[in-house]
Amino acid sequence: MSGSVGYAGRPLDIVAAVTPEGIIAGAQIVAHEEPILVIGIPKDALAAYVKNFSGFDIRAGAGLKPADGPVRGPHAVAGATITSTVIRDAILRSGRAVLRSRAATPDTAQRLDRETLRRSTWPTLLAEGSVQRKQVLRGEAARMLGRPDSEPDKPFIDLWLALATPPAIGESLLGQRTYESELAKMGPEDDLVLIGASGLYSFKGTDWRQSGTFNRVELVQGSRTFHLKATDHTLVETLRAAGAPELREIAVFRIAKNSGFDSTQPFRLDLDLGPPQAGSGPVVVSLEYRVPERYLIRPAVPAAAAPPPDKMQAAEPVSNQVLWQDIWWARRFDIAALGAMLVVLAVILVFQDTVTAHGKFYYRLRTSYLLLTLLFLGFFANAQLSVVNVLTFIHALLSGFRWDLFLLDPLVFVLWSFVAVSMLFWGRGVFCGWLCPFGTLQELTNHLARRIGIKQIEIPFGLHERLWMIKYVVFVGILAVSLRSILGAFQLAEIEPFKTAITMKFMREWPFVIYAGLLLVAGLFVERFYCRYLCPLGAALAIPARMRMFEWLKRYRECGSECHVCARRCTVQAIHPLGQINPNECIYCLKCQANYFDQETCLHLKKRAQRRQPLTPPKPAGEAGVRP
Repeated sequence: MSGSVGYAGRPLDIVAAVTPEGIIAGAQIVAHEEPILVIGIPKDALAAYVKNFSGFDIRAGAGLKPADGPVRGPHAVAGATITSTVIRDAILRSGRAVLRSRAATPDTAQRLDRETLRRSTWPTLLAEGSVQRKQVLRGEAARMLGRPDSEPDKPFIDLWLALATPPAIGESLLGQRTYESELAKMGPEDDLVLIGASGLYSFKGTDWRQSGTFNRVELVQGSRTFHLKATDHTLVETLRAAGAPELREIAVFRIAKNSGFDSTQPFRLDLDLGPPQAGSGPVVVSLEYRVPERYLIRPAVPAAAAPPPDKMQAAEPVSNQVLWQDIWWARRFDIAALGAMLVVLAVILVFQDTVTAHGKFYYRLRTSYLLLTLLFLGFFANAQLSVVNVLTFIHALLSGFRWDLFLLDPLVFVLWSFVAVSMLFWGRGVFCGWLCPFGTLQELTNHLARRIGIKQIEIPFGLHERLWMIKYVVFVGILAVSLRSILGAFQLAEIEPFKTAITMKFMREWPFVIYAGLLLVAGLFVERFYCRYLCPLGAALAIPARMRMFEWLKRYRECGSECHVCARRCTVQAIHPLGQINPNECIYCLKCQANYFDQETCLHLKKRAQRRQPLTPPKPAGEAGVRP
């Protein structure tokens, strides 16, 4: 009915039944390929969530955050809020469509077609009249307002209007997920009106943020005027119809049925351009609209017999377009905290010489930052990046890239954006050394092991260098399997202990817990054992990170020839015995830079200090205690 796809961009197959009264009688998930669910959440949790839709009233709206009771639907699956939202919206939309098409009582008046699934291009929508346009040039506006204008041929405002309620219009303009999310916020007979504009003048203005009402635009139908409320609108980033223009501002408004608005009848949009210089009433321009006949179902026309199930045309597969703004707003405080963390890290990296020149301050700062990464990013926010994210990105490029898919998880999106930029400046080590919760867990537990006297195992560099290859082979293997079966690749990605140790906090089946525990135990003897040899995410980041533009880490000529302190103390043994730093393995912990400025550790600084000491003059002959 809806062709909904989930977080991984793959179909979610659900079968459900709805009663003639609009109540979900039952629902069952048939198949899915969600990475979060496949890897980290029990199968029974998702099955129970879908099953709990029994009793769900599809005639009422359901917001992003479901409340208790059958009217609003069951609570989302912990750790899979995004997938839960996709499932709820799909059930709601499909159930409403089936209920309308199987209504026992025939239509006594014409109604809007809210069931037909079809995607249209922008030129098609324009040609059939689904989208209407009103352009006001600056010269026209100047004449109406009684003001001069030096560029009369340029647009003052280019205004667009569409009734987005029919799926063929709304889904084409908004994308499937945005459209479904809007349907989930309103009643089954409510309407969606899309307004977009470009040019010098804004149809929204700024007063609506304080007043809660858009005072520049209003809908007029007959003798009724409908004021557009801020609480009933959603900002839209871009139009999704193929060939659509880039507009400066777009918004979709929800119009309640009980307001008296009849979407089957003509209406107009009035735009207030402001008062003229003469001081009389406001200057208003109008844009007339009537929904095309093809989207109206008239009672005089007998309904065609429904085709048998095996002949029904499947919904056209569409990309996953998500109304991500609500999710970002719900996690705005987490995003702000992460943003502050990333700003602090950027300052540390840019001014790394100043930071590492003060050894005690650097070590305390790094330890504090690692604790914050582990506790906030890891255990609290569950913002642990994974090779699964890399696979999702690669397959999105291969099958039709959409930003909305990645905007579903704001913290992961912000983290990936920062990591992508940081790789150009400092390489892949910024994430691995500062922002990976499992990596910080290994490093902190190793520090505790050293404090209690656990002896470290020193792996010969020749063997260590050859063991590096394992993680690259693992990553290539997972990527190759994903080209054949994304589900199989997700299962192979279990080599990452992130879900067990960080996301699920060891609350998982015992084989996974034992595996993660063994990696941490190995890390007590070999610092960051997993990062060094097994991490496919580190390998995936190391490949594009070779494009970095700067060399920030400083070295002396004695490094590797006369002094090997940094090589011995390197967190992941990324420094060659001859002194070169391997950027593919370096996690940018800056420990070598702290040694670089340490007067008590660095051999070069010790030599320089000795050269600057004044020579002790020989004592003259005959001085007491000296024989002539």
